[in-house]
Amino acid sequence: MKRILLTIAFDGTGYSGWQKQLSPELITVEGELERALRVLFRSPELTCIGASRTDRGVHALGQRVTIDVDTTIPLEKIPMATRSLLPEDIIVVKAEEVPEDFHPRYDCVKKTYEYRIWNGRLKNPKERLYSTFVYHPLDVGKMSSAAEKFIGTYDFSAFCATGSSVSSTVRTIFDCFVRQEGNLINIYVTGDGFLYNMVRIMAGTLIDVGHGKISPNEILEIILSKDRQNAGQTAEPQGLTLQEIYYDFQGKSVDSLD
Repeated sequence: MKRILLTIAFDGTGYSGWQKQLSPELITVEGELERALRVLFRSPELTCIGASRTDRGVHALGQRVTIDVDTTIPLEKIPMATRSLLPEDIIVVKAEEVPEDFHPRYDCVKKTYEYRIWNGRLKNPKERLYSTFVYHPLDVGKMSSAAEKFIGTYDFSAFCATGSSVSSTVRTIFDCFVRQEGNLINIYVTGDGFLYNMVRIMAGTLIDVGHGKISPNEILEIILSKDRQNAGQTAEPQGLTLQEIYYDFQGKSVDSLD
């Protein structure tokens, strides 16, 4: 039996999030992936363990998943072997063998998310599924200054949606910055973990900073308040992409997409 770590990329537009749901009519990324892998490995009991639970409409380029299989299929052939079994909007990017006690969520050391904003007078139809549209001009300089205030180890209760059931709301943000490319404003956040809707609330707060509703210097006050009402809106899901999940090891074999 091998424990294999898969890197998955997907367009989350047509899915009810990553995690399987009890309602059979709700199609999820995990459900589609598990179905395909059960066929490939001829293992009807195969289950996936994902590193991150993305919401409806959220995308990923670097979701990580482990499976336990008894197979002779070479690791480098697994990504190609899955392509005819998966929908076009889900791709296995690479496969690596990991130790049998490896866990994709608990062994994660950090994650990077990107949030995309299309800022202009008119919507861009090509961006409608992959960014949030903001009509009024945003002050990117102020947004950049505010983003730096998130860096550090804090109790991020003010940036957590209600309904979350975690033992601790303390997280460490290693990096947070804003980059503008024409009408696109991209927010990048890297941390050791994130609370429910945390990145989307951070993005919504930075949008409010860009509109002048919140001062960059207020970010730390909002964090220390631990009060969700003091932070900004929860930005729309389609602007969010899970970019990468990091571990302190190297797998045995990798097959990457071009």
